[in-house]
Amino acid sequence: MRSSIVIAAASAMGLAGPAIAQDSYVVGVTAALTGPPASTYAPAVDALRIYIDRVNARGGINGKKVSLVLADDSAEPSKAAANAKKLLTQDNAVLLINASLSSTYAPVVAEAKNAGVPLLFASSVCPKEVYPSANEGQFCTTAFASTYDSRAALAFVNETAKEPVKIGFSAMAIPLSRGEMEFAARQAPELGMTALGIEVIPPPTPDYTPFATKLKDAGANWVFSWAPWVTQVRTFEALRRLDWKGDYITWAHLEAEGELKRIKDGKLYVIGANALFDDKLPIQQEIIDAAKAANSKYPPEQMAEGWIAGMVIEAALKGAGTPASAAKVQASLQNLNVDLKGLRGGPIQWTKDNHFRTRQCYRVYRWDGAKIAVVKDWFAYDVK
Repeated sequence: MRSSIVIAAASAMGLAGPAIAQDSYVVGVTAALTGPPASTYAPAVDALRIYIDRVNARGGINGKKVSLVLADDSAEPSKAAANAKKLLTQDNAVLLINASLSSTYAPVVAEAKNAGVPLLFASSVCPKEVYPSANEGQFCTTAFASTYDSRAALAFVNETAKEPVKIGFSAMAIPLSRGEMEFAARQAPELGMTALGIEVIPPPTPDYTPFATKLKDAGANWVFSWAPWVTQVRTFEALRRLDWKGDYITWAHLEAEGELKRIKDGKLYVIGANALFDDKLPIQQEIIDAAKAANSKYPPEQMAEGWIAGMVIEAALKGAGTPASAAKVQASLQNLNVDLKGLRGGPIQWTKDNHFRTRQCYRVYRWDGAKIAVVKDWFAYDVK
């Protein structure tokens, strides 16, 4: 069933926003569905679509359907701004979702704030505004999170390395990726590591060799990358083509599970907050079955982020009641506890002052020669 999904252009073709708002909960999404970073976002958005379709097939929420209005921004800030404005002023969304690069955040945040509508970051990196003391209107379901991810990754490197660590960093030329690598470079010396340079790589880069060469020539025996998957994996592959023998740790984005199996390199580590589908959890089988039934073109193992966003949206709208308003949805989001059934190491729990989660759990995986293996099991940080 796909009746819950509205392509953004439909409003221009006569689909009235007020009519949608009266008959359903309208949730607007601006997302990088095309362009270089789409592989990190499009599967999550498709999973969210499938989840919402299933909710509607069961009768909706509080007796009303959910209209999910999707708009592609291609990770371009100007398009994201236009999408957000339309979703809020024409489609009358009571909840806005950003699933795109951090370069789109400022204009989307501004539009949401101006409209008084809560903004949920889903599959896009959690900004600092969702941490305590959180901005009242911003929330984030995404697994990866600035500063906490670097602390966890560097702690793993520190306990794993068998020789003094000389660590380089790879970032995409977008605000949060660059900022996170700058944070990690400042933290590394506190753990006794030698922090080398940060390679900041433009999104449309055709050749990663020059950046990898700088990391290798600097003497790195570890490299840490925290960026969209395209930057992470292409930096690693460029290093290996240069016959670099070091260890590489990077964030376990949606693509990580399939890529570990493709690359089969025992010194490529991925750290993440989501359980990989090799864990074979019941909730993961549910996602596999749903993706197959919906004829999704994306692998089910890339769908956890979107599924989690769907679980949170369902809980938030249920708590908002009917008729819903943006204010009611925001109040519901500020008092939320969602059991993720093993998709992560703990629940998503939000309070008035914390819109990220109260505990952030991490797990580290790698290819062990025959299969994906857990290198370090769940460990957690309190989010304060």
